[in-house]
Amino acid sequence: MTEQVFMLPDLGEGLTDAVVVEWKVQAGDTVTIDQVVVEVETAKASVEVPCPFEGVVSALHGAEGDVVPVGKPLISITGAASTPAAHEQYRQEERAGSGNVLIGYGTGHGPAGRRRRRAHASEAAPPLASKAAPPQWHGNASQSALNRATGPEAQNTAARVLSPIVRMLALDGGLSLDHIETAGTHGIITRADVERALATPTHTDAGITRIPITGIRKVIADKLTRSRTEIPEATVWVDVDATALLQARRDLDASIDGVKISLLSVLAKLTMIALAKFPELNSTVDTAAGEILRYENVGLGIAAQTDRGLMVPVVPQADKADLRELAERLAEMTDLARTGSLPPARLTGGTFTLNNYGVFGVDGSAAIINHPEAAILGIGRIIDRPWVVDGQLVVRKVAQLALAFDHRVCDGGVAGGFLRTVADYIENPVLALGGVR
Repeated sequence: MTEQVFMLPDLGEGLTDAVVVEWKVQAGDTVTIDQVVVEVETAKASVEVPCPFEGVVSALHGAEGDVVPVGKPLISITGAASTPAAHEQYRQEERAGSGNVLIGYGTGHGPAGRRRRRAHASEAAPPLASKAAPPQWHGNASQSALNRATGPEAQNTAARVLSPIVRMLALDGGLSLDHIETAGTHGIITRADVERALATPTHTDAGITRIPITGIRKVIADKLTRSRTEIPEATVWVDVDATALLQARRDLDASIDGVKISLLSVLAKLTMIALAKFPELNSTVDTAAGEILRYENVGLGIAAQTDRGLMVPVVPQADKADLRELAERLAEMTDLARTGSLPPARLTGGTFTLNNYGVFGVDGSAAIINHPEAAILGIGRIIDRPWVVDGQLVVRKVAQLALAFDHRVCDGGVAGGFLRTVADYIENPVLALGGVR
């Protein structure tokens, strides 16, 4: 009888593993293609994982609470069959290792929420007591924290944590579960509660405060470190008169079917127009193959600061969207990012990033490229500055643009040409946007 082993797929954004939160099936159950078989949780989101095979479940590779690395066995199905499209899609993702997400993952379910376990499971024993061996901590949890996790105190506090990954984050950070303050949800400890507690200094030693690098902070640190390690980046910048841009945004706000046109959406559209003239920057480098991969369409990433840390949600095929559609998609995406409701699929597929760090009240920044992309464009705050117009000194709305680019994909001529084009469009947006709305 044929047996197929379904490996944990790449869930996006450079994540290398996931924690099994809840199995939806058991050994001996019959499953169909695309049936959700397990809920897992990564450092960024909770995801319900569908299986591309049908048949009878012969084995579950991991108990609830276990950490499963990407690419390792998740579930085995006997008598398995799969749709050619689904099977081939999975194999392509498995071979590519590109950060793409299997079709359907994290989509169509709205914001991921924490569900209670079924009553019979929660009444039987404290979490993990009968279903899995104690998690293997990775060396940064104090011995006292581990003792608390297995001693009598753990029996009294276990019910306050429903998610195994939340428990792991707390214990890895040396936190006592009974000392973590909750922000609601009937006293249940959430990831946000743990991250807030970790951000609070827990102890000092000789005047040094030690704050563990865990969770989303670790994901960000790893990704940006990889960028600075692998990409030979250079930065160019220019000051630009944004007076006409602000006026155009006000005019457009009242003219496109009542849709609010944000300054970010206008900047994004001008960037897409300029990028069409300099496609070299819409690329990545395949180091192993020694090739530059240039993309036909633009997956526009927008750097967004959220309560959980830096997120870069992506608008796929942003170059195909008109200004109105781009404004709507950006508004939806930034709202999801700020509320922590972005599914993993919305954090993958970026080919170029736009960063509006001016909202932090700064003039400029040497931004770090969002690996594996080849460029990131940033704009600082727009403020009144003296500016020369027709030989006369006047006060104008001025901002600084900065472009960090991968010197492997192009040289300074292309990077400077792109940045100057964006600056020209900002100074004359009506001309640039004519006929493209």
